[in-house]
Amino acid sequence: MSKGTLFDKVWDLHTVDTLPSGLTQLFIGLHLIHEVTSPQAFAMLRERGLEVLFPQRTVATVDHIVPTDNQVRPFADSVAEAMIQALEQNCQENNLTFYNIGSGNQGIVHVIAPELGLTQPGMTIACGDSHTSSHGAFGAIAFGIGTSQVRDVLASQTLALAKLKVRKIEVNGTLNPGVYAKDVILHIIRTLGVKGGVGYAYEFAGTTFEAMNMEERMTVCNMAIEGGARCGYVNPDQVTYDYLQDRDFAPKGADWEQAVTWWESIKSDADAEYDDVVVFDAAEISPTVTWGITPGQGIGINQFIPKPEELAEEDRFVAEEAYRYMDLLPGQPIKGTKIDVCFIGSCTNGRISDLREAAKIAQGRRVAEGIKAFVVPGSERVKQAAEAEGLDKIFAAAGFEWREPGCSMCLAMNPDKLQGRQISASSSNRNFKGRQGSASGRTLLMSPAMVATAAIKGEVADVRDLL
Repeated sequence: MSKGTLFDKVWDLHTVDTLPSGLTQLFIGLHLIHEVTSPQAFAMLRERGLEVLFPQRTVATVDHIVPTDNQVRPFADSVAEAMIQALEQNCQENNLTFYNIGSGNQGIVHVIAPELGLTQPGMTIACGDSHTSSHGAFGAIAFGIGTSQVRDVLASQTLALAKLKVRKIEVNGTLNPGVYAKDVILHIIRTLGVKGGVGYAYEFAGTTFEAMNMEERMTVCNMAIEGGARCGYVNPDQVTYDYLQDRDFAPKGADWEQAVTWWESIKSDADAEYDDVVVFDAAEISPTVTWGITPGQGIGINQFIPKPEELAEEDRFVAEEAYRYMDLLPGQPIKGTKIDVCFIGSCTNGRISDLREAAKIAQGRRVAEGIKAFVVPGSERVKQAAEAEGLDKIFAAAGFEWREPGCSMCLAMNPDKLQGRQISASSSNRNFKGRQGSASGRTLLMSPAMVATAAIKGEVADVRDLL
C-alpha cells in the first residue's frame, strides 16, 4: 500500500470512521452542486425530512443547461428553465450560496471554484460531475459523485468510499512548442488506457508538471477520470500559493501564513511509497488528436490511425466499432480529416490561458468557409478578463462566435449541439458516441490551439505550422 503520499495524508485527516462494510466514511470539506444532479438529491432529502447539515460547505452554480447565445429568462427550453428554477428554490430554501447568471461569478463549476479560491490544498471536494478531479491540481482530493451521493453529502457531509491505491505519473522535461497540457494528458491516457487507472488516484509529478501554471495543471487533473482514475492531483507548491493568494475565499493575513505552512506539510514525502510509478519523457509528446470513440483512442498529429493488428487484443473490438462510427480507415492519417464545427471551451480548456493560446492562432487569420467555430468562456470572470484583453475582438475578426459562459457543446444539454453526422474539433474531454448532441455526431478531442488551427484550415492540421 502507498504511504506518505498527499492522498494518504488527506484521506486519513478526513476519515470519520470505518463502516461495517469496510468502506471509509470520509468527511467532505467542500461540496459543489449544479442544476443537473442536485434536484433529485434535494427531493430525497425532503422525502426523508432531512436538512442540509452544513449549508456553508455547499456552493452552487448553473452551467450544464444554460444557453450560451441568449441567456434571457425564461429560457426558450422549458426543461432547462425548470431545472434552473429548481436550483434557485433549493438554494433559497436551504440557505446555500448560489452563483447565478449575472452574479459576476457564474460559470462552469470546475472553473469558478478555483478562481474564487474555494478550492484549496488538503481539501476533500465532491461534486455531482465526473470532472471534479480538476480540483486535484491544487493538492485537493476531489471526487465526481452520483445523485444519491449528492444526497449523502447534503445530509451528512460525508461519503462512503473505498480507499484508492496511488499511482505516481512522472513526466519530466520541457514540452516542445505547440504541445500543451491537453496533449500531455491525452498522451498519458492513450498509453495507460481508459481503464488503466481503475482503483487508483493519480499523482502527477515531475519537472513538466512543476513548470505548468495552475490552469494547465487543472486541464491534466480534469481528465484523470478519463483514464479510469477516481481522482488525480498535483502536490501544492509556490505556483499554487501564488495563484490562490488574495482570491475571494483564500485565507488572509496571519491565516494565510498558517495555511501555507500546513499545505507544505501535506505534500507527498520524498520517501513516499507508491503502488505504481510510470515515467514519461515530455520530449516524446506531440500535438495529440483523438480519432475514435474513447479518450484513449488518440494519436500524434503526424501519426496514422492504428491498424487492428497494431493494437492489443483487448482494444481491437472498440477500435473496429470506432472505425465504423467515425468513418475513418485503419492506416489513414488523422491530419487532413475534414471538420464541420470547432468548439473552444469546457471545464477542461475554457480558462483564460486556453483562450489566449487559441487567440494567438486566430489573430490575423480567418475561419475556413463553411466551418462553424465558436468560443465559450468557462465563467463570467473569464469572459470579463478575455474582453479586457481584447480576445473577443480577435476571435470575432477571425470569424469565431463569442459566447456567454457555460458547459456548451461539451455535453450538449443546451442548444449547442452537433447536427447529424457533423464532425467537431473540440477542446472538451469526451468523444463518446452522441456526446455532443447528435446521436451520430463525431468528436475529435485536441488542445484549444489545435481547435483554432482546425478552424482556420477547415481540417485537422498541425498547430506548429501556424506558430
